[in-house]
Amino acid sequence: MDIIRASEIGEYYYCARSWWLRRVAGIEPDGAERRVLGTLGHVRHGRLVHASQRLLWIGCALLLGGAGLVWWAIR
Repeated sequence: MDIIRASEIGEYYYCARSWWLRRVAGIEPDGAERRVLGTLGHVRHGRLVHASQRLLWIGCALLLGGAGLVWWAIR
């Protein structure tokens, strides 16, 4: 018994013929290389976003640390 995923239902709803060609006939649509490159691009972008979030937190910590040092120096 095969498992039907939600993405397959969406694919079938969008185009039943495309679903049949892919899942039953085993014919992959054109543009597979572009999809792979797009997936890799999204992964790279996600890593860059995560790195920028870490840098933002580090910058905030340094700012607070610097403000604390200034406060300590002037008291």
